[in-house]
Amino acid sequence: MLKQLQIQNYAIIEKIVINFSGGFTTITGETGAGKSILMGALALILGERADTTVLLNRDKKSVVEGLFHGVPNAAVSEFLHQHDLDESGELVIRREIGPNGKSRAFVNDTPVNLDQLRTLSSLLVDLHQQFDNLSVGESAFQRTVLDALAGQVRLTEEFRQAFQHYHAVSRALAAMVDQKTAFNKEMDYHQFLLQELNEASVKDGELEGLEAELKVLNHAEEIKAALTSVFAALKEGDRPVVQRLKTYVHQLEAFAPYLNKLPAIVERMQSVQIELQDITEEIDSLNGGITYDVQAIELFNERLAQGYKLLKKHGLQSSRQLLDLQLQLEKKVGDVYEIDQQILAHQALADRLRATCLDLAQSISDNRHAQLVKLENSVNQLLEQVGMPNARLRARIQPVALHEFGIDHVEFLFDANKSNRFEPVSKVASGGELSRLMLCIKSLVAQSIDLPTMVFDEIDTGISGEAAKQVGIILQTLSANRQVIAITHQPQIAGRAGEHFLVYKAMEADAVKANIKKLSREERITSLAEMLSGAKPTAAALANAREMMAS
Repeated sequence: MLKQLQIQNYAIIEKIVINFSGGFTTITGETGAGKSILMGALALILGERADTTVLLNRDKKSVVEGLFHGVPNAAVSEFLHQHDLDESGELVIRREIGPNGKSRAFVNDTPVNLDQLRTLSSLLVDLHQQFDNLSVGESAFQRTVLDALAGQVRLTEEFRQAFQHYHAVSRALAAMVDQKTAFNKEMDYHQFLLQELNEASVKDGELEGLEAELKVLNHAEEIKAALTSVFAALKEGDRPVVQRLKTYVHQLEAFAPYLNKLPAIVERMQSVQIELQDITEEIDSLNGGITYDVQAIELFNERLAQGYKLLKKHGLQSSRQLLDLQLQLEKKVGDVYEIDQQILAHQALADRLRATCLDLAQSISDNRHAQLVKLENSVNQLLEQVGMPNARLRARIQPVALHEFGIDHVEFLFDANKSNRFEPVSKVASGGELSRLMLCIKSLVAQSIDLPTMVFDEIDTGISGEAAKQVGIILQTLSANRQVIAITHQPQIAGRAGEHFLVYKAMEADAVKANIKKLSREERITSLAEMLSGAKPTAAALANAREMMAS
């Protein structure tokens, strides 16, 4: 439960500390005294957004801190464990808003983001404000009510996860189908290009090699003549170079013992002679392999023409690039066949997931249907209790296509005057009727959920007298198993509370500041009497207030 609320530098609050107890607590005060400011501050630690307009002193930060006593349920423990937050007997949630507008949130002094804060606070506090009455007419709220009454939180979570998986697979399947459609549009063209490349069967480096060979064939006669001439000069004729060099080596060898440098020269000349001998043999070999072949030239030209045509067609420069293109086209053509298999696999998975979702959704729907009569009877009894004896609620479930919340469309219908003409709640219920209807529904749902603290901000809108008394009784009953805090203008409600706080304004240092105090029993009686008859309560009002307190 909420044990303590501290507020500093917020709106017209300089600093206040409110210590709450369990059970039923009411907060009263004149209009404009600052009750809504308290709710705004509480909403901050529950994850609402804020800005610097809430700063009383714009040079200092605003701080709102809530102390929650005890870890109330398994969901809170699981949240703290998942986010590595300290788990002890108390939870301290703090929200800070700096002069620069930067907002920070902490749980037990560990920083958290707003999404984490909202998730945690939703497990601790149900804050009901005036505008929340409108949600009673929304299908999402109505569906949640039936699920809470059916006690199927885990089942709906299991369905949500299954549906998300199914939805993800369905999206992937749709993307594959779109991809296949795009592939099919280009399939024929890709196959044509691939067939053309396959028929050409160009090898890596083939065109470049053909170009080099063709140059040799086109100049075969000139090359052969040059090689023959050099070969003859080196090895044939009257005085071949190789033979003469050998003779020179023998001439110098005779004088090698007399000159220190001569042996090295002789050795070098011998190396040159050997190298020239090798060169001569290679020239002879080259010469023997060159033949002017007109037929080969024609074949090479044809092959090159075919290759050049493909290069030009695809804007490429080499045989390697043609082979890379061929591989790309093979992959694209192969992808079409592969995506067919992927589509079949995803379709089978989507069908299985859809079947699972439908089974879970049917179970959820059955459980919702089982709660309809209970919901209608219980709420209608409570409506009579809060001064609406002619009002009736009817819950309707209509089957719809599978969606993220099942196979149902839930709708609450309302008849305020026993006319037997039921219309959607959002269209026919007045503000006061919505307020009391919401209270009746929440009091019923509260029995099915483990929520430690419920806060009602002016749930008494549009009611008074006996109806207000019955609202007080309902809130008092609710507080038997949880903490209930209500901001109210009705003495009939305030008189039912175990604790009563009064919000008031006072002049402090030439400025109006909001403050709050816990009322003693006698102060409560006086406050209730003032709520009944005005600033100067009559003896009858005081007696009436005592009677309210006694009851």
